[in-house]
Amino acid sequence: MTEEKVLELFGQGFDCGQVVLSACAEETGLDDATAKRLASCFGAGMFCAEVCGAVSGGLMAIGAKYGHTEPNTPEVKHAMLAKNMAFQQKMREEFGSTVCRKILGYDLTIPEQKAAIDREQLLVKLCPKVVCAAIRNVKEIL
Repeated sequence: MTEEKVLELFGQGFDCGQVVLSACAEETGLDDATAKRLASCFGAGMFCAEVCGAVSGGLMAIGAKYGHTEPNTPEVKHAMLAKNMAFQQKMREEFGSTVCRKILGYDLTIPEQKAAIDREQLLVKLCPKVVCAAIRNVKEIL
């Protein structure tokens, strides 16, 4: 996925988590609409500037494909957790954190800081890069 396509999807009202999980829908067995619904609460760090929505979308993709569904299957759970940790580590290496406010350098829930995000156009300049990296990194794991 390109940054331009991410911006197009943002312009249609989709958030980072939705874009990432939707981009991985085929690999995870989800249809596009279900992927977008599942991820709809996770954009902008759950709209609280917490864990980056792109990271959450990637983790949902890993869980959808490798999550355990049967009791007493620690080997399945541990394999999924290894993929989880590998994905998060890749994102930390690229962006220094997996937390929205730390990646942006500002907390979008604080009006003065949201104004700085808007002034610096971080949602247009930085967030598409994070989304593209999340898609690339999670697809390497899937």
